[in-house]
Amino acid sequence: MNITNSSDFLLIPSEDMKTDFSRILIRYGFPEDKAKMCAAILTDNSLDGVYSHGVNRFARLIENVRNGYVKPRQFAACKSSVGNIEQWDGKGGVGPINAHLCTERVMHLASQYGIGCVALANTNHWYRGGTYGWLSAKAGFVFIGWSNTIANMPPWGAVDPKLGNNPLVIAVPYGREAIVLDMAMSQYSYGALESHQLKGEKLGVAGGYDLSGNLSTDPAAISESQRTLPIGYWKGSGLSLLLDILGTVLSGGLSTAEITKQGSEYNVSQVFIAIDIKRLANFKSLGFVIDQIISDYHHAIPVDPNKKVRYPGEQVLKTRAQNIALGIPVHKDVWKKITQL
Repeated sequence: MNITNSSDFLLIPSEDMKTDFSRILIRYGFPEDKAKMCAAILTDNSLDGVYSHGVNRFARLIENVRNGYVKPRQFAACKSSVGNIEQWDGKGGVGPINAHLCTERVMHLASQYGIGCVALANTNHWYRGGTYGWLSAKAGFVFIGWSNTIANMPPWGAVDPKLGNNPLVIAVPYGREAIVLDMAMSQYSYGALESHQLKGEKLGVAGGYDLSGNLSTDPAAISESQRTLPIGYWKGSGLSLLLDILGTVLSGGLSTAEITKQGSEYNVSQVFIAIDIKRLANFKSLGFVIDQIISDYHHAIPVDPNKKVRYPGEQVLKTRAQNIALGIPVHKDVWKKITQL
């Protein structure tokens, strides 16, 4: 489905979206500079085609501010520091702003020590985790980060949600851009399920189970059952559990189980790790090495000869250029809800 040609979608210029977001955020208590930062992050997510964690989620941010889950004038601060490892308290502040602050800090630690780790407790949804991978990798750092979430995925072999779909980000500098893996532990994130619903599309592969326990490609049926499918089946289930344990231990924050007991997703735990690869003895050859790896990867024979095998994040550059030129596609119902805030 080409949503740029659909009557259900509007094309919003990125500067207009950023201006509208900033104006609304200021109205709901954000300091002007932080409103502009948050508006820029969510607009950039949308420009890159990650609408589920940009424009489509904006109204939910305002709802969480109204409900008191997100505190627009509270910001993350360091509570404990041991060398290159720091624990920060998010103070219930805005997820993307807190995550941006911690990413900047962990890059500073990596510049000083070669590798840095910031673990963040009591924060909120960071929206697109890849944002912080792109930020770090384009500044010359390897980035590894993850977040836990409310329970929204059953462990392998179970029917009730006990795991979060805890998104994991790994990013590596690549020329002037980056290779960025940004993935949930479920085959499809709930944001991706919502995006497919808005476009009236089925999933490309089974993403979970319906209420009858059948594997399904229907995003609405999977969202209703809350039985998303872990990536790699039992492997994704195990990885989700370990990410939750590590995030909780390193940050001193809440686990998925504790977040779930609150009844809504807030006060989550996140980890940010950066590595300054300029410190490596083989740094000068890294560009050549990665080029060789990607060149070989691109020579894989595609199942569909009309499609190209792409590395993680490669499509982002094409989508961004298209959305800058044409405008960001937004479902009319989503934009109407935003303009009424």
